[in-house]
Formats: sequence, C-alpha cells, structure tokens
Amino acid sequence: MDENLTNQQAYDAEQIQVLEGLEAVRKRPGMYIGTTSEKGLHHLVWEIVDNSIDEALAGYCDHIQVIVEKDNSITVVDNGRGIPVGIQKKTGRPAVEVILTVLHAGGKFGGGGYKVSGGLHGVGASVVNALSSHLDVHVHRDGKIHYLGFEKGVPQGELEVVGETDHTGTVTRFKPDPEIFTEVTVFDMEILTQRLRELAFLNKKITITVEDKRDDSEPVSYYYEGGISSYVEYINRTKEVLHEPFYAEGEEDDIAVEVAIQYNDGFASNLYSFANNIHTYEGGTHEVGFRTGLTRVINDYARKNNLFRESDPNLSGDDVREGMTAIVSIKHEDPQFEGQTKTKLGNSEVRTVTDSVFSETFSKFLYENPSTAKIIVEKGLMASRARLAAKKARELTRRKGALEISNLPGKLSDCSSRDASISELYIVEGTLPAEVLNRVVTDIFRRFCPLEVKFLT
Repeated sequence: MDENLTNQQAYDAEQIQVLEGLEAVRKRPGMYIGTTSEKGLHHLVWEIVDNSIDEALAGYCDHIQVIVEKDNSITVVDNGRGIPVGIQKKTGRPAVEVILTVLHAGGKFGGGGYKVSGGLHGVGASVVNALSSHLDVHVHRDGKIHYLGFEKGVPQGELEVVGETDHTGTVTRFKPDPEIFTEVTVFDMEILTQRLRELAFLNKKITITVEDKRDDSEPVSYYYEGGISSYVEYINRTKEVLHEPFYAEGEEDDIAVEVAIQYNDGFASNLYSFANNIHTYEGGTHEVGFRTGLTRVINDYARKNNLFRESDPNLSGDDVREGMTAIVSIKHEDPQFEGQTKTKLGNSEVRTVTDSVFSETFSKFLYENPSTAKIIVEKGLMASRARLAAKKARELTRRKGALEISNLPGKLSDCSSRDASISELYIVEGTLPAEVLNRVVTDIFRRFCPLEVKFLT
C-alpha cells in the first residue's frame, strides 16, 4: 500500500476531537437551529423571546419588547424577575454566565424555576450566544443593573454592576454572526410581527411590543383580551363566518388545554396547534386528540338529534373540518418534542387529555346552541355528499373491462354497476321514453337505449 496514502488515511486516537463549550454549536449550527438560512436566523429571536414568555407563564412578566436596531441586531426586553446573577455552586461562576455559555443550563430542569416552559429542548440562550458575533445582557435585579458582554459566545470580562434600578427584568441584545449566517443576516419584519402577534394571542395577560428602528417606524403593541378566541376571529377576518367562536379550556393531570373553533363558509381547514407556546407545525398528540374528539362529538350529536338520514354514513374527519378554523394550545410541564426545533409534540398522554377536555365542553356547547350545531352538522353533510359524489365520479372515469367501455356509441349510456351478472340493457323505441326511464329508474344496473324504428310500407 502507498505509504503517503496510509499516512493520509490514518485513523487513531489522535484523530478524535473533543469540542468543548459552545464550540460544537458554532461547528455544527444546523444541529441546534435546523438551518442557517432565514428560518434559522429568526429562530434565534424566538429562543430569547421564549425565555421571556416563560417568565410570563410563571406569572412574573406582562410586557415584552422586541426591537430591530439600526445595525440589524435584536434587543429583547422583558419585565420579569431578571436572570439570576448569583454564583452557581457547581461551576463557581455567575448564573447568568452559566446560562449563556453552557448547553442545557437553566431554571427549567428541576421544576423549581418554571412549572411550564417552551424555551427548552437543547436550544436556548447559550446557542443564540454561540451564533452571535456579539451578545450583551443587562439584568435588572436586586436594585442593581448587572452587565455581561460576549463575543462569539466567549465572555469579554466579568459580570459587573453598571447602575441602579427600581424595577426587574432582562435586556438582551445580540447580532447574528455573518460567519455563520452566510445566506442572510437581515431580519424580516413581517416574519417577526406574525410570530409576536401570535404569542400575544396565545397569552391573554401580556403585551408584546415590536419596533423597527431601521426605518424609524412607530412601535406596535399587541394585546388580546380574548386570547385564542380572538385569534380565530383574526384568521377569519376576511371570511364569512357562520357563528361566534367556541372556546374550551380545562386541566387534567397537570396538562392545561385550550381550544377555539369558528367555522366559515369556505372549504379549507385551518388547524393550528401549540405546545407551551411553541407552534407545532407538524402537529402531534394534541392535534390527534382534538381531531378524534371533534369527529366523534359531531357524529354523536347528529345521530341523536336525527340530523342524519338513516342511510347517511358517519361524517369523516375531513368532512367535519371543512371550513373550520381552530386553535389547539396545551401547556405541559414536560413536553416531549420530536426534533431539536420542536415541530411535533410526542407526549402520548396529551392525546387523551385534549380529547377529554375538548369533547366534554364541545358536546355541551352543541346541545346548548342547537341552531349553531345544525349549521355545523349541515356543513359537514354537504362536505360528505360532495366527497362521495367526487369519489363516484372518479370511479366511473377509471372503470375498465368488458362492461367498462370508455367511449360508448352515441345513444348508449352506461350504468354504474361493475357486476356483469346484474347489469341489463333495455332497448326502447323512441328517444323520449328512454330519457324518461333513465331519469326515474335507478342507474345502478339498468340503462335504456332509444331505438328509432322506420316502418316500411
């Protein structure tokens, strides 16, 4: 074997590398934020904002500000308790430094700092710090303003007190590192406002303000008293709605569930699900529980109230969701997400709880609002009949075989049955009688062909 090739391909203990601290994040950012494109860039903002939202869920924060600075850096301000600044015993370093430099460090693991949180799952403030050219944090706590600065995840000094304050909270400013985000480093205001508005809908008690200093525009604040009920109204704002929003909330086994529904006269289904304020784009067990309960409750109500004919089959899930706009939001102490970027909820117990909480309230709603219930059922029935008619049409166009001739002669019309043993052809004198018979006699296994007869004299 060639000696040079052997040296180049050497694989022993010397080739094993150990990436320490945040070096691994900078080396393989996609493992932590999914992508370094526009989506990953904005994911940095969501991680910092999620931490502020966690303070709101714990009852310590009611106002969050997100500012796009002129240099395209991001500042996030909240009026929560402020990140702890005391010495963390295990490391001997200030807690704020540990949180921003050590993966899987924070107040969300032991159950004491936060009962419910979304800014967790291997991605967080430390990852944002690692992927930023610089990050500065000012903590308002214990009557003092504490400051610590970083460059590419590395502290640029010791935590210091830079002033006094009469309030609490955290101010985090960071600028994404162009060495990491090579495709795009400019934040899109539309993406930011859409998500921040969404968070305001999902959390009734907080105000979220967003400001773009790049064009000196006025700050915009989002606050919604109705929560997710206001959210479905917002989504349906350009549609003809069929009823007022339905809202359900409840808690079982320490899992809090909220559901809002409003039907419109359209055909599309819009179902959005969230777990601890994280938008689960790929759904999960909470969506499954909701869909199961919705289909069952509507079918049960329709049967018991004679809104179906005896021959009508049960409505399918697609039928009952046609024209529906729904929000499903759950809060869980230990959400199990599939994937680092939290796009699908996996907790099996959430399915049962969501189904139970929603079904009980929705069933009661239908019985207490019979006119609305009838509208919802009739909407589903129309969808079902259209679906079955479309299915029948597809089957007819696909038929092949001895009885399934694609191009029948002019006046010969086909029946719909595929069974040759029960299919019949009648030859009828005159066009009009054949047309009448075809209208009044089932077309399952009979068809009538008009025959013109000329008498010879």
